[in-house]
Amino acid sequence: MIIFLETLGCSRNQVDSEIMLGKLVAKGHKLTADPQKAEAIIVNTCTFISTASDEAVDVLLQMAGFKKTGRCKRLIATGCLFERYKDDKSLVESFPEVDAFLGTAACEQIVDAVENKDVHPLTLFPDPNERSFQDLSEKRELTEKYSAFIKVSEGCNRKCTYCIIPKLRGLQRSRPIEDICTEARNLVSDGVKEIILTAENTTDYGRELPGDPGFDNVLESLSLTLEKTNAWIRFLYTHPNTLTESVVKAVKRSENICSYYDVPIQHAASGVLKRMGRPYNTQDLYTLFETIRNIDPDAALRTTLIVGFPGETKKDFNLLMDFIKTIRFEHLGVFTYSDSDDLKSHQFKDHVSSDIAEQRHDMLMAVQAKISESINNKHVGKTYSVIVEENVESGVYIGRTRFQAPEVDGVTFIYSNGLEIGTIVKVRMTDAFEYDLAGEKA
Repeated sequence: MIIFLETLGCSRNQVDSEIMLGKLVAKGHKLTADPQKAEAIIVNTCTFISTASDEAVDVLLQMAGFKKTGRCKRLIATGCLFERYKDDKSLVESFPEVDAFLGTAACEQIVDAVENKDVHPLTLFPDPNERSFQDLSEKRELTEKYSAFIKVSEGCNRKCTYCIIPKLRGLQRSRPIEDICTEARNLVSDGVKEIILTAENTTDYGRELPGDPGFDNVLESLSLTLEKTNAWIRFLYTHPNTLTESVVKAVKRSENICSYYDVPIQHAASGVLKRMGRPYNTQDLYTLFETIRNIDPDAALRTTLIVGFPGETKKDFNLLMDFIKTIRFEHLGVFTYSDSDDLKSHQFKDHVSSDIAEQRHDMLMAVQAKISESINNKHVGKTYSVIVEENVESGVYIGRTRFQAPEVDGVTFIYSNGLEIGTIVKVRMTDAFEYDLAGEKA
């Protein structure tokens, strides 16, 4: 069959999609980037916040239309949305066009879901805690041929009051370090130039294993594995409690690891953090970022925040604003609190109105825009390595430096001709904008 797959949500979902596509290709199925031409359509859904759930529903309905206007004979919904609501029969019944519903642990069964036409709807919801790690003998079909995510673990043992992830993905299970290194070696040998480590919390790696091997050991082993290549190593989704000095020192020692720290702190006011179930306070955060910059002065810092959390006062928000102005993150994203009755935080008092939450969101982003532009201006005149991602028009390419992660950060415009997508080139920065940079091939 000809397959189209739409991935929604995070990098963990992207890895799952690539695993599923790899299994389908191995069975002789073909892929297309055009849903109009697809005989089977898969939507890998997200439900982390309400807007993600809404998007998943909209995309499913859009794809269902191809059963009438295209060649689609089979529509499959996978991932977090239906894992979250698998016990709600009315939700499944509201999508009669969907032929199969697969939970987060059902990647292994995607071929059966595509080929099995005897059961309608087919529902597959294995226990996420029983999900095995990917078979390294099977190749993933990468979304990008030069940049690839690798999961270092599955699931999460944290109990943040605003988050549903442990229910959807199960408890944390860390992969063997040798498997992570083997997968990275295989990807780089296939032409990948950037390995990005991902998990619910990457720096929680190994905490449930005997001896707690630690994320710093992952980094050191991977750095050694790839030291004779020109590939970069990047890691995302660290947790403030487990982003230790040993991790920062491992990054500082390794030339092939990007000095880039994605640390979703969620807030900076101690009272809000306590209600969120985040086990650190304001001073802990100041100490953490001071430690990173003392050890690695050139490090780029990124964080994500939630505003409008139940009980967040004006004083809390002002403290958060002061924190952002003091730390001066290179990159920052802000979400407004997303409520749902299956979250512990739903039961909290003093919910903040959506209007106030949006105002706080806009105020933070306005401050961050100025901080970001100020930081970017300091890059002008300097030369950096940039991975080339796209040729947008004649003489203009888009790429990323080591301090720019895919999707979430700004980009670097490269003024040049004849560049090859997926290569790493030297670029001298000539212009700076609020979030982006621009320069010429050196």
